[in-house]
Amino acid sequence: MGVTPSVPAAEPLAESFTASRWTQGNFLFPTRLVVSPLRVSRVKSRWFGSNDESIAISKIASVHISTGVLWAEIRIESTGGTDPITSHGHRKADAQRVRDLIESYQAQSRV
Repeated sequence: MGVTPSVPAAEPLAESFTASRWTQGNFLFPTRLVVSPLRVSRVKSRWFGSNDESIAISKIASVHISTGVLWAEIRIESTGGTDPITSHGHRKADAQRVRDLIESYQAQSRV
């Protein structure tokens, strides 16, 4: 008679988008945006630890992309009125991919 540990559910596949090291604030520790079917997370590493903020896919109200000559800034706003997730220094194609992933995950959750 023994107890078998339960196997945790597999983490859904997530895509990660890293900001360019050539942009302000990203030289040593570039910002990463991680988009999964459950949430969008902004991970900013530091010398000791990291800063991680996330918004559930179902709570995302809008995705705003502001493009420059080389890089794009992404602002993800929530329905709860909290501070948006903002990340700059991403490639334009990556910013569009983030928006497309979020919209497709939201559409899948409505079905």
